[in-house]
Amino acid sequence: MLTEFGLPGIFIFLLILVTSLTFHEAMHAFLSHWLGDTTAKDLGRLSLNPLKHVDLFTTVLLPLVLLLLGLPPFLIAKPVPFNPYRVRFGDYGAALVGLAGPLSNLLLALVAVSIMRVSGVATGTTIYQISSLFVQLNIAVFVFNMIPFPPLDGSRVLYAFAPEPLRKVMQQIESFGMTGIFIFMFLLFPLLIPIVNFLNNFFFQLFLG
Repeated sequence: MLTEFGLPGIFIFLLILVTSLTFHEAMHAFLSHWLGDTTAKDLGRLSLNPLKHVDLFTTVLLPLVLLLLGLPPFLIAKPVPFNPYRVRFGDYGAALVGLAGPLSNLLLALVAVSIMRVSGVATGTTIYQISSLFVQLNIAVFVFNMIPFPPLDGSRVLYAFAPEPLRKVMQQIESFGMTGIFIFMFLLFPLLIPIVNFLNNFFFQLFLG
C-alpha cells in the first residue's frame, strides 16, 4: 500500500492505524469504567477522541519509520491507565479490561469483512485494497497486543491465571514501564516475528481467504 500509492497510501495507513488504536484504547477505558474504576474517566480517557489516545512518537512516527525501512511496525498508543484493585471481579475483571482492546480490533475487522461481502466490493479495486488494509491492521493490533508480555494486554489475561512466582516476575517487568516495552520490542519481539506473522496470516485468510 505504501509503495503503490505513495503519500496517499501513507496517509491512509496512518488514518486506519489511528482509528484502530483509538477504538482499542477507548474500549479499555469504557470497560474499566463499567467495571467500577473511574481512573480513565478522571484522566479524560473515556473518549473516542484520537487526541486523547494517540502518541506522536509510538503511534505515528515509529511505525511509519519501521514500515519505510521494510520492518514490521509496532502498533502502540498511549495506554489507558486503570486500577486493577478497583474493578469488579478482581484479577478476572482486570483480565476483561485487558481483553477489551484486542477484541475490539477483532470486531472491527469482522465488521469490515461483513461490509465488504454485503456490498460486493470487487477484488483488486482501490476500495478493496483499503478495506483489506483496515482488516489486516486490526488483526495485527489484536495479535500484537495479545502477546502475554507486560504491559501488553495479553499479560493481564495470563496474570489472572498465573501462579504467584510468575506473577511476581510479571510485576517486576511491568514496573519498568516503557523501558520494558522497548526492551521487548528490540530484543524479544524479533524472535516472535515468525509466530506473529503466522497468526496475522491465519486470521487474514480466515476472514478474507
